[in-house]
Amino acid sequence: MPSQLVCRPEQDLPVAVLTVSGTLDHLTGDALGTAVRRSLSVQPARLLLDVTRLRINDPAALTAFGSVVCQAEEFPAVPIVVCGADRPTRQALAAAPDCAGLEMAPDCSRALDDAGAQPGFPGVRVRLRPVPEACRQVRALVAQTCAGWQRGDVSATVALVATELVANVVRHAHTTMEFTLALRDGRLTVAVRDGSRRMPRRLDPGVSEAGGRGLRLVHDLTDAWGVLPVTDGKVVWSQLTTGAAA
Repeated sequence: MPSQLVCRPEQDLPVAVLTVSGTLDHLTGDALGTAVRRSLSVQPARLLLDVTRLRINDPAALTAFGSVVCQAEEFPAVPIVVCGADRPTRQALAAAPDCAGLEMAPDCSRALDDAGAQPGFPGVRVRLRPVPEACRQVRALVAQTCAGWQRGDVSATVALVATELVANVVRHAHTTMEFTLALRDGRLTVAVRDGSRRMPRRLDPGVSEAGGRGLRLVHDLTDAWGVLPVTDGKVVWSQLTTGAAA
């Protein structure tokens, strides 16, 4: 009988909760990765992964599980908390080098209460239409937000990065987008989600070429950037360090 894995989003915001039940093996691992990316793409304050009813019978699947939940480089502003893991799973995750900062909790209810008791991180979220005016709107929003957060030292850089990410949606994706700006531990994360699965590519245009420098600029101005693919589109994000921790 084929393995079955059920990934059910219980809630998305402000804290995402994803319940995973069934058997994880080489056949169902992709489904888990898709579900985790979907929950991360909503850009919650954190993601609680309830694995109380998850069975991992294959040691190779346990390694795959660790690679899915410890992908901090894919969307670094969203911590993942693994809830209700059995002892072998906890030990395997604790031993994985990429999972050094991974949080674990005995159960999801307690973790959700703890998340609600913690002070929220500053963030703004706005939906934009794929029109040239969106670039002007996002520049004004970034300037106002950075001033309110007393991050004027990086306001111009963040505005430039945000403009490039939004402009890429206007030029190429042609879909409604969701722009997010978040501040956590002295790091600003800029993210734009659109409805196109076309992946962006960083180009290296010649001196005489007029365009194609947008993502090169994002790469040069930020500490990190990346793309989080989801079934209905993607999230392009970038992150840079500011002068002080929030």
